[in-house]
Amino acid sequence: MAGVGPAPKDPSRRARRNKDPQAQTILRFERADAPDLPDFRINAGDDGLVEFVWPERTCEWWATWQASPQAEHFSSTDWEELLTTALVHAKVWTGDLSAAAELRLRVAKFGATMEDRARLRMQFAAADEADSKRPETGATARARYGTLHALPEPKGKAVGDG
Repeated sequence: MAGVGPAPKDPSRRARRNKDPQAQTILRFERADAPDLPDFRINAGDDGLVEFVWPERTCEWWATWQASPQAEHFSSTDWEELLTTALVHAKVWTGDLSAAAELRLRVAKFGATMEDRARLRMQFAAADEADSKRPETGATARARYGTLHALPEPKGKAVGDG
C-alpha cells in the first residue's frame, strides 16, 4: 500500500528547490595563535609621536579573549579583526562612550554573550565537563549493590491477581 496523500511533484516542477544560489567555498582552516597587544605610537599633532598605552581593562579583556573557548577556532584574520576591536575597547575605557555601540557590534561577531553564541550556533560541550566532574568508581553494579534477589510474593495473593 502506498503512502497517504498525493504523489510528490516531479522535482523539476517544484517552485522551491532549497539550493544555495551561490556555490559554497570551502577553506582550509589554519588555527592562529593569539598575538599580544602591540606597542605603537600615535600622532599627537604638533608635538610629534606619543606612545600609546593600552588601558588596564583592555589588557584584561584581551587576556580573556585569548583564553576563551572561541579562540580555538580563530584564524589569523579573526585575530586581526579582534585586534582592531581592542582599539575600540580602549576608546570606550578611556571615556569615549560614543564607541560603545561599535564595540557591542564587533564583539557580537565573536560570540561574546550567550545570545551571540546562540545566534552563531555555538554551544559549549557541557557533556565533557559533566563527565570530568563525575567520580570514577570503577566498580560494577554488582559490586556497588551486591547480588540482587527477587522479593517473595506477598502472602494471600496469587501471581496474576490484580
